[in-house]
Amino acid sequence: MAYDIKLADRVRAYLAEKTNLEIEEKTMFNVLNFMVDGKTCVCVSGENLMLRFDPNLQEEVSEKIGYETMLMKGKEYKGYCYINPDGFQANKDFEYFINICLDYNKIAKSSKKKK
Repeated sequence: MAYDIKLADRVRAYLAEKTNLEIEEKTMFNVLNFMVDGKTCVCVSGENLMLRFDPNLQEEVSEKIGYETMLMKGKEYKGYCYINPDGFQANKDFEYFINICLDYNKIAKSSKKKK
């Protein structure tokens, strides 16, 4: 399934309001990855947001409307999740999710560069 163009535009517009961010978009496996300062920050996957956030917020985020666990090899992947459209219809909720990703991005490690 391709990613939701309107949701991608919404994320793009919100990130554009933030000055001093180096934003790059990469399409991988039908997911639009918004990289901030060279690190994955937030993605649009189908009609969902895919978040990268501080794993210490896992419990708080998991209680939000629209939360869907991200599983890798059958195990919950802490610090990542999907949020379905029910969870980000309201602007305040959308901004909350993007902001926790931006906050974590400041301290997150970059992926190792392939040689």
